[in-house]
Amino acid sequence: LTYSIVRPTAFFKSLSGQIGRVKNGKPFLLFGDGTLTSCKPISDGDLGDFIVSCIHDQAKHNRILPIGGPGAAITPREQGEKLFALLGKEVRFKQVPVALLDVIIFILSGLGKFIPPLADKAELARIGRYYATESMLVWDAERGVYDASMTPSAGEQTLFDYYADSIDGAALPERGDHAVF
Repeated sequence: LTYSIVRPTAFFKSLSGQIGRVKNGKPFLLFGDGTLTSCKPISDGDLGDFIVSCIHDQAKHNRILPIGGPGAAITPREQGEKLFALLGKEVRFKQVPVALLDVIIFILSGLGKFIPPLADKAELARIGRYYATESMLVWDAERGVYDASMTPSAGEQTLFDYYADSIDGAALPERGDHAVF
């Protein structure tokens, strides 16, 4: 069986939840100082093109393929700065300590033993903590770091192109479970 396992690094819709907050005059939320993690997000269309290319490109067969979007890796702080610039607003951040997530996880996990729906909330908080502290890039096991230079890029559309389209009303998908903010 020929296979290609595609592992995208980050999706635009997962990084678009704060557009409405910032448009409405609220600060951009950061975990820590906003530079703890970075990613090379990829658009749905660019990811689709990459997946289709796996069918005929034998170099992509029988491999695990991490893939990010075009350009340099970006931090949450850079995402917020660009969003404010696109909106023509003064940059305003609200920093949330990562330790706060640990407290929330601890409390919800304990209460979840008695109130089962809270166990699901604790798991959502664990997932949120993971994304707040781990970069979505290729892991270099030798050096023990995430490495943007090892993370392949594909496609044309950048996250900031997507932000501009979203602000203009040309894009903004239904985020469903991705709607955290």
